Amino acid sequence: MAEEDRLTLRFRALGLTDKSIKETFKNKKLTAAFSSILDEADIKADHEQTTPVVDAKVVAGLTYLATQTKESQCPKREVVTKAIVDGRLKTNVQIQAALEYLRGLEAEGKLTDYSEEVLERECGVGIELTKEEIAAIVNQYIEANKERIIEERYKLAQETLSVLKNTTALKWAPPLDVKKEVDAQFEALIGPKDERDNEKKKSKAKPAATASAKVNTEEPKKPSDPLNTTSMFEEGFLANLHKPGGNYQIIPENREKHLRETGGKVFTRFPPEPNGYLHIGHSKAIAINFGFARYHGGECYLRYDDTNPEAEEERYFVAIREIVEWLGFKPYQITYSSDHFQRLYELAEDLVKRGFAYICHCTAEEVHEQRGGDHRGPRYACKHRDRPNEESLTEFRAMRDGKYKPKEAMLRMKQDLEDGNPQMWDLTAYRILETPHHRTGNQWRIYPTYDFTHCLCDSFENITHSLCTTEFINSRQSYDWLCNALEIYRPQQSEYGRLNLTGTIMSKRKIAKLVNQGYVRGWDDPRLYTLVAIRRRGVPPGAILAFVNELGVTTATTNIQIKRFENSIRKYLEETVPRLMMVLDPVLVVIENLPEDYYEALSVPFKPGAPKMGEHEVPFTRKVYIDRSDFRETDSKDYFRLAPGKSVGLFKVPFPIKCTSFTKDPETGLVTEIFARYENDVEFVKPKTYIQWVADSPPHRSPIVVEVRLFNQLFKSDDPESNPDGFLADINPNSEEVFKGAMIEVGFEEVRRRAPWPEREGEKNAKNVGKESTRFQALRVGYFAMDGDSDDSPGGTVVLNRIVTLKEDAGKNA
Repeated sequence: MAEEDRLTLRFRALGLTDKSIKETFKNKKLTAAFSSILDEADIKADHEQTTPVVDAKVVAGLTYLATQTKESQCPKREVVTKAIVDGRLKTNVQIQAALEYLRGLEAEGKLTDYSEEVLERECGVGIELTKEEIAAIVNQYIEANKERIIEERYKLAQETLSVLKNTTALKWAPPLDVKKEVDAQFEALIGPKDERDNEKKKSKAKPAATASAKVNTEEPKKPSDPLNTTSMFEEGFLANLHKPGGNYQIIPENREKHLRETGGKVFTRFPPEPNGYLHIGHSKAIAINFGFARYHGGECYLRYDDTNPEAEEERYFVAIREIVEWLGFKPYQITYSSDHFQRLYELAEDLVKRGFAYICHCTAEEVHEQRGGDHRGPRYACKHRDRPNEESLTEFRAMRDGKYKPKEAMLRMKQDLEDGNPQMWDLTAYRILETPHHRTGNQWRIYPTYDFTHCLCDSFENITHSLCTTEFINSRQSYDWLCNALEIYRPQQSEYGRLNLTGTIMSKRKIAKLVNQGYVRGWDDPRLYTLVAIRRRGVPPGAILAFVNELGVTTATTNIQIKRFENSIRKYLEETVPRLMMVLDPVLVVIENLPEDYYEALSVPFKPGAPKMGEHEVPFTRKVYIDRSDFRETDSKDYFRLAPGKSVGLFKVPFPIKCTSFTKDPETGLVTEIFARYENDVEFVKPKTYIQWVADSPPHRSPIVVEVRLFNQLFKSDDPESNPDGFLADINPNSEEVFKGAMIEVGFEEVRRRAPWPEREGEKNAKNVGKESTRFQALRVGYFAMDGDSDDSPGGTVVLNRIVTLKEDAGKNA
């Protein structure tokens, strides 16, 4: 009997149909994996079976196992096969957990440590949850996230399911039972789904395709939700990270202790150095570290890496905390590396005693040569490397007590000079700095380096996922080495690609030059891409998180043009802010056929199609202001706005106006006044264009005169630093335009009073709401926010910043 015929009989013995068998044979790798699994399960068949030899659930499990191992073999797979056949592993989640356990042992060279007891514990064997227990776990999560669920409604249903199935005992429960319970508790809390939860937009009916037209049978792509901030945790890099406790420990007891202390929850940290203002690239780190923990029901520390007192200032500590909170995250704890100075010192002594560190007196140049020098020659050991441990310990204490001056001695780790990774070439662990520390004063003269401090503080705080950018990928080896050398709990470092924005600069030194030489107002100038500047410009915190989410997270560095960033912000603002009328360069229009005291109150929605934003009244009077760009002295066929003898609509005004004449300033040549007729006494003809306007009505405090700042790109090119004359030579002289006499309609006062727009992320908390949270779309002009320079006193000047332009082409005629 041919091999394929024998295999066909075995597949039929499982109850597979001929069609399924045929499809299986098309995939050679799947066929080979399935055949081996049948051998492991001892399922044979040399003749036709009238009934399947195993249960249908077992067949499903074996099939899943074959698909998961067809590309890469799993060590000891036979134990998984056996557990499926005898009914211990019943679900795909359990089978996947078993494979992860075995592959993890193989990766760590620990296959000999395989334990069936541990396998069953890792896979939830024997855990049977009642409906009451499922309901209790679901209820606990929903109560903890009640406010978010009430606000975001069914948008959080999928996230809730994912968190419960990935981080709680419900991973072992029947998925359908969990989904039914989540749906039931959501409905009990917020009611059934309604129009608020319907993301689909009605599309206009298209005419039927002609017989000759090609018919597209593909499903239309669903547009991305511009407000979504969590999908990056559901796929790709972040979705495939290990589960708490899944990171290898050289001392197994460290893992058990870690899980007891954390309760199996996710713990991350955001560890900035407090030596400057955060920039747009840091927003990705904040969104990933805080967001990953929140998504999985865990916690995130804000830890200041304050090990260099020479560069740290209190203003940076404050600014970092404020940005984190503004973005909507609440740190589990705010900690400092300096909190652990004593403990770090004790571990440094321990490292010396273990023979893994020594005191070195070499100069920086000598150390450079030891590591191969400029010509990448052979590496060699420092002459102090083999000094006795007791001698190094004595000298280390002498460093601490003031015997040496800076650069005369340092503590180096005794790693592996033969390793190809520079992070293993005896890194510095401690150096001498005589600058007082902002928190510990003069208590210490020696300070730990980043390479020594970072992984140990992660260990102290029981971090489950040490997430950082790929520039630290080489550091992972030294990170693991140090934790293992000290035999302490070792967190798992994982690296993602950093976020870079082209067309600007991020260097603290170069931004300081821009500030000090007066090219920008300060570190928060809206033309910069520090996060304090982006905040001042008016970008909402949720828009930044949505931007990071839209880009997704991979291990590749992301280089994004400014226009891509602005487009993402624009899409977010389109959904979340009200609309007002504003004219940048106003010119008076007198409507001659209306009486001097004419007044009409017009009701205008803050956003058409968004009744929740409400409406407001604007006065319509005999005199109104329009933008100078909406008038031409000479008409043309391709021009549709106001011109002599031409009619135009005023937004929300019932009838058009027609220009009859105008006056000009003889010195400047500028139009000073336009005269028009209100066409309420002739047959109505819908105008081709409607323009924005603002009434001249002092009794109604209209217009509101404001200063408007239009920001353009600060630099002329996408790579300012490539300019042969230096980055300052690339500065755009037209990066800011100021309109001091701009006018805005009276609805602005209500928008200002009801801020923030939108009330999302950190701005749900009143302490994080600043002037910049007054945001709106100025019709046909752009998106704007109040600037901090605005004067709040009666009659004070309001200053507005343009956040981003509108989508429309600036050269459009209509």
